Amino acid sequence: MTTKSLPLILLLLLAGFSICAQQRMNVIFILADDHRYDAMGFYNKYDGLKTPNMDRMAREGVHFSNAFVSTALCSPSRASILTGQYAHAHKVVDNQAPLPDGLTFFPQHLQKQGYRTAFIGKWHMGHSDDAPQKGFDYWLSFRGQGTYYNTTLNENGKRYRVEDSSHISDVLTDKAIGFLKETGKSKPFFLYLSHKAVHAEFEPAKRHKGQQQNMKLYNPPSMYLTVKDTLEKYKNVVTPTINYRDIPNWVIRQRDSWHGVDYMYHGQIKFNDFMRSYLETVSSVDESIGRVIRYLEENGLAQNTVVFYMGDNGFSFGEHGLIDKRHAYEESMRVPLLVYAPGMGTKGRKVEQLVQGIDIAPTILNIAGVQDPGNMHGKSMLPFLKGQNVPNWRDKIFYEYYWEYDFPQTPTIFSVRTDRFKYIFNHGTWDINELYDLKSDPHEMKNLIRDSSYRMIARDLRTDMFKWLKETGGQQIPLQPLVQPRSDHIYRGVF
Repeated sequence: MTTKSLPLILLLLLAGFSICAQQRMNVIFILADDHRYDAMGFYNKYDGLKTPNMDRMAREGVHFSNAFVSTALCSPSRASILTGQYAHAHKVVDNQAPLPDGLTFFPQHLQKQGYRTAFIGKWHMGHSDDAPQKGFDYWLSFRGQGTYYNTTLNENGKRYRVEDSSHISDVLTDKAIGFLKETGKSKPFFLYLSHKAVHAEFEPAKRHKGQQQNMKLYNPPSMYLTVKDTLEKYKNVVTPTINYRDIPNWVIRQRDSWHGVDYMYHGQIKFNDFMRSYLETVSSVDESIGRVIRYLEENGLAQNTVVFYMGDNGFSFGEHGLIDKRHAYEESMRVPLLVYAPGMGTKGRKVEQLVQGIDIAPTILNIAGVQDPGNMHGKSMLPFLKGQNVPNWRDKIFYEYYWEYDFPQTPTIFSVRTDRFKYIFNHGTWDINELYDLKSDPHEMKNLIRDSSYRMIARDLRTDMFKWLKETGGQQIPLQPLVQPRSDHIYRGVF
């Protein structure tokens, strides 16, 4: 039978299906590691930092200025992105926890609807393996954290070593563009480009080394105000609003540790060099974004593609005397989130509502026209991308971090944040809890937890936090065995 002999109605239906397939939006999700929310050029915070492609996404797309993760740690955050669930639900609670059987990732739903899917880059979730994972037609990854140079890759189950001195950000971007070329316009696609950068130990691409050598460094106001014996030295920057008495003891003690400014990485690198290397390494991620967007524009795909850029968690650079992440202070849990979608008319929109990593999965499914499976804690951000008013959006976000065997200085932490206040519950340690008014105290330097005039606010936020844990099945800490006992700088041979 030829198409000429087919009934007219059937031909029209087939044509309609073809048009629908062509019009379904493509999605690219670009993730960076440890990229704090304000380390982008348009924030004008770090002298000399230039991120023209991130700036363009903010200028011509949508900037979610209050984006947060629900856990500021690689594996749990990545699992939340892929499942739309809190860590206590998906059970990948730390970097060593195994993937539970039966966990569903949202790209699996896209596959069922005819999308061609790809994962390229750092997986680091549930284990240190690099084997292909469910939900992806094309796979390219590496073991654990990988390396910035001479990386061994696993491409669809076959391992090989890259030995041409290419920076890992460039290698991954090359593979991403290769996937786009191969797919073309034959099918709608979903591409997850997951960068190693900017994870420590930072190594910028050779072309970016030294570009921040003469930058004027920024030291946060709380950097030297956590230990009593430093107060006299830095009395000129002390203000009457700082409440030294109620800084948690675990924060003070961590200052002289692996994740503290006084003994960071056990003295292996100086703070200023550390920060400069970080900012130089950001440049390779920015260039990757630019290359991907240019490919879309040059090949007629820009109008039908939504590009997300996000960090998997933030990173501290001296705030409260800390480096790294894990804790519930702003620089740890707050991340960049930019969306470029010219076909949706997103130009130059800033969204100030509170959004989280758990919102990525339902948003992408919504863009693709795929029904929400019903087990996600996140909400679709698509109305914001369309410029619509969302009257019933959340007025608070929740945060959780679970004590780790490898880094015992930071306790289990639960937190709730509104657009003004943040309550932090330091669990399992004989220590003080915290309450901050982010409007009058954006650097979180005055703990209000003992202030009687804020007692009702603290009580209500604490009630909300425990209600959240109860309603989402998080009242029992999901302890997980280590996949592989570690012997490192903290516990040598003890497991």
